[in-house]
Amino acid sequence: MIYGIGTDICDVRRIAATFERQGDRFAQRVLSDAEFAVWQSRSARWPKRGLRYLATRFSAKEAFSKAIGTGMRTPMSWRLCEIANQRTGKPVIVLHGPLKAWFDAQGLVAHVTVTDETDYAASFVVVESKA
Repeated sequence: MIYGIGTDICDVRRIAATFERQGDRFAQRVLSDAEFAVWQSRSARWPKRGLRYLATRFSAKEAFSKAIGTGMRTPMSWRLCEIANQRTGKPVIVLHGPLKAWFDAQGLVAHVTVTDETDYAASFVVVESKA
């Protein structure tokens, strides 16, 4: 049964402007440790690719927060929600700490898709109840 649906579109230029003002602090606030490492690697090779990675993660976390119905309030937080990729490239949501405990206690499972184009990143999340 569907518990919630969330979608988000993000202007990559807005993320770039925020990054220009705040630098790595912005990425550290939004990304988990594992995501931050990927972001650094991608940014070092091709800065625009790094910004698009940051924008897709920002967008996916916004969509997830909408799907669970909390917005960016406890137990949801940027760094406790990680968007990883399976070996096949499929994006998956990996939760940590109190957010994971809350999510598991609710008996929920999440599905995510992300995409980006030159100026925009978009995400769609469906959260299901296992019950």
